[in-house]
Amino acid sequence: MSVGEVAGLIAACALLILVGLLAYPILKLGKVLDETRIMVKGVSDSSIPLLGEVTETVSTTNAQLAKVDTITDNATTVTTNAAALASLFAATAGGPLVKAAAFTYGVRRALGESQRRDVSRRVKDEMKAERKARKRGDL
Repeated sequence: MSVGEVAGLIAACALLILVGLLAYPILKLGKVLDETRIMVKGVSDSSIPLLGEVTETVSTTNAQLAKVDTITDNATTVTTNAAALASLFAATAGGPLVKAAAFTYGVRRALGESQRRDVSRRVKDEMKAERKARKRGDL
C-alpha cells in the first residue's frame, strides 16, 4: 500500500465516522418530526369536531338572537301603543276626570267638615249637660 492509499483509507474511515456521528442526530430529528406529525394529526382530528360544535353553537345562538329581536320588536310596539293609549286617554278623559275628582274631593271635605262640626257641637252640649247635672247634684 502506498501512502496515497493509506491517506485515502484514513480519509474514508474519517468520512465513515463523520457520517455515523451525523446520522444519529438526523435519526433523532426524524423521530421528533414523526412525533410532531402525529401530534398535529391528533390536534386536527380533535379540532375538526370542535369547530363543527362551535359552528352549531353559533348558528343556534343566532337563531335565539333572532327570537329575542322579535320579542324586543313586539315589546317596543306594545310600549308605543300603551303610550299612545295613555295620551289619548289623558287628552279625552283626563280633563273631565280631574274635574270630577276635584269635585268629589270638595264634596267629601265639605261633608266631613259638616259632620265634624255636628259631632263637636253634640260633644260640647253633652259636656255642658254633665256639668249642669253635677252642679245640681252637688248642691
